[in-house]
Amino acid sequence: MRRLRALAAAGVLLLAAACSAGADEGGTEDGDARPAPTTASPASPAANPTASPTGSHSAHAAAKPGKQTPLRRGEDRRTLTMQASYTPSAPTGVGTDDYRCFLLDPELERDSWLTGTNVLPGNPDVVHHVILFRVPPEKVAEAEAKDAESADEGWTCFGGTGLAGEFANVDDAPWLGAWAPGGDEAVTRAGYGVDLPRGSRIIMQVHYNLLSGAASDVSSTQIRTMPRSTDLTPLHTFLMPAPVELPCRPGRDDGPLCDRTAAVEDAKARFGQGPGSTADILYFLCGGEPRASRTTSCTRRVQQPVTIIGAAGHMHLLGRSLHIEANPGTPEARTVLDIPLWDFDDQGSRPVGPIRLDTGDTVEITCTHSQRLRDKLPAFAGQQEKYVVWADGTTDEMCLGMLSVAFG
Repeated sequence: MRRLRALAAAGVLLLAAACSAGADEGGTEDGDARPAPTTASPASPAANPTASPTGSHSAHAAAKPGKQTPLRRGEDRRTLTMQASYTPSAPTGVGTDDYRCFLLDPELERDSWLTGTNVLPGNPDVVHHVILFRVPPEKVAEAEAKDAESADEGWTCFGGTGLAGEFANVDDAPWLGAWAPGGDEAVTRAGYGVDLPRGSRIIMQVHYNLLSGAASDVSSTQIRTMPRSTDLTPLHTFLMPAPVELPCRPGRDDGPLCDRTAAVEDAKARFGQGPGSTADILYFLCGGEPRASRTTSCTRRVQQPVTIIGAAGHMHLLGRSLHIEANPGTPEARTVLDIPLWDFDDQGSRPVGPIRLDTGDTVEITCTHSQRLRDKLPAFAGQQEKYVVWADGTTDEMCLGMLSVAFG
């Protein structure tokens, strides 16, 4: 149980369902061979015809505010801003990443539905991505105490928010929204919303990357709300992580960090024992054991009926492709999300289906990464090649699916 709690602190979601992880045996850097989707979802995005073979991958050039859409009847938009500027730094003194949580008060006068989120990055040179977490009224005192621990604005929060039990309900993560380069204002489908009671707070977790140097930031988030009296269907966030086990390339594999054990220890040094252990802890959830590969996956078994209405994926700069499929290998197989050419600067959520899943159905996420991209991207200039595992840094990697679902 202690190890599972550590995973929650690492922010990759405790999965109550049985998971099975897989890795391809090929490991070649030439091509991303994978069977074509059985059924294309109407929401499956096409490859960007103007994208380069590496995607945009411009690190922070696209970290601009998302485009807004007009408010709908009954909606209100409010902007929540950090109370003071913050200058990021590597908390452990090692690495080029800082995850910082800022407590924001939406000042809700009544129970509400959240129907949209947007992020206004204050300093695009250092803001890598942002996640918004809901703090229910009964957890506000704990969050305020956490905020008061540091003399600087906010607190260090690799992986999650650092609040106790934040991922206790594993199929209903406390995420309100996520933003990464290319993301516009995220708006729920008509008739849906996320419950946001009066007295709630919002934690804005900002991933700062210091590859371009440290500089102060004052970022904001915008939320749309409707009164709780409006008849909407509650939405929940269903997260799907998978391991990353990307080996060094032949002929470049004699460096000290090309050993997996050394790479995991390096992550622990940069992010702490809990978040740095995520690469190993994932196998308690996904099953299997670490095996070097360009392609990895994890399959979840659905524990209660859900309807998927939105999906997004998250990888870092070495991402090549991402695929989420419901009931793979069966006549009922359906593609939930297919990104055949990953573009770091286009991580917005896509509307889906809707796709109905019953208890016992499965959902699988598969990600492919490529070390060849190190040779093309400025973020890796001067860095030694390493065995890449799941970790929080910009030049580390992730494989994560985010599904917006309604229960029942």
